[in-house]
Amino acid sequence: MNTYNLNDGYDSYRAVDLEAKAASASPYELVLMLFDGLLDELARARGHIEGKRFQQKGRSLEKCLNILNGLNSALDYEQGGELVQGLARLYDYCIYKVSDVSVSLSLTDLDEVVRLLGTLREGWEGVSASR
Repeated sequence: MNTYNLNDGYDSYRAVDLEAKAASASPYELVLMLFDGLLDELARARGHIEGKRFQQKGRSLEKCLNILNGLNSALDYEQGGELVQGLARLYDYCIYKVSDVSVSLSLTDLDEVVRLLGTLREGWEGVSASR
């Protein structure tokens, strides 16, 4: 019996497409791609919480934490000044909230993180467009 399904093919296609986009992206476009992936994964985590699929919820939130930690570690403290310090605090807050959601299953807290990151993504989009 063939266990290959359509999702496997789609996931493979998306991975290749993402690699191609990342290879030609500017640093600002890469940040936007990370935000898009993060917001998609937060939506997936929300669905897993609502569907009581706790193992998948854990994997989704772990991916979110990895992206947030990556965004945080990429900040340039030497060049960024107060702006970078503010972003670091915001990323740390989101990391804290996502970690807490993993235990509390609070959709309200998850929605707060989505709102904050959505606003931040809009700001990055504006920076990218002005370049």
